[in-house]
Order: sequence, then C-alpha cells, then structure tokens
Amino acid sequence: QVQLVESGGGLVQAGASLRLSCAASGRTISRYTMGWFRQAPGKEREFVAAIDWSGTSASYADSVQGRFTISRDNAKNTVYLQMNSLKPEDLAVYYCAANTLAYGSSRSAKSYNSWGPGTQVTVSS
Repeated sequence: QVQLVESGGGLVQAGASLRLSCAASGRTISRYTMGWFRQAPGKEREFVAAIDWSGTSASYADSVQGRFTISRDNAKNTVYLQMNSLKPEDLAVYYCAANTLAYGSSRSAKSYNSWGPGTQVTVSS
C-alpha cells in the first residue's frame, strides 16, 4: 500500500498562490494516476485535478481550470498542485490520492484507493 502525505497548505489572502506537495512512500507512484480533491466545510469532497502516470495528460475541474496546475516528479515520488489566483471559495481541506488499480474515471473519488490525511487551505477575502 502506498502512503501519501500532503503539505504546503496555509492561510493566504485572495489572489495569492500556494503550492501543495504530496509525498508518497511505501512504493513508487510512477505507474499510477494521481489526483487532488478538496472538501469545503459542509460540502462533499470534490475533484480538483488529476494527472496520468507519465505526467503528459492532466484534467481539471472547471472551477480551477487556468488557475491550478498539477504536476509530478516520479523520481521524487511526489505530486504537486500549484494554485494561483486563489479565491475565498477555494477554502477547503485538500487531499492527494492514488489510483493504484487503474480503475474508473480519474475525476471520481471512487477510483482512488489511497488517500493522504489532507492539508488545510484557507483564503481570506
């Protein structure tokens, strides 16, 4: 089983940037689709971004398209989420996830079977 730990969250003002990191251990993630999801207070967990094993194909939620960028460094066993032009509505706990079974849609949380504990992102207006 792969273990994931997110970092890089914090409190920022609207318009600022943050870069989240997801460090994996236990096994290499180089063959897995990786995703970022978020959960705001009182809301369900939602898809943010996903990237294929090679890093050449990525998809984004409409709400973050053009502002967020997902990337990966397989040599470091790490996935990143660069978040620019942050908005108050981006406030959430952000989770990194691995699809180790190559199953289902990369945009569905049900496709991912390994999750990190999450990192809080707070954006003040």
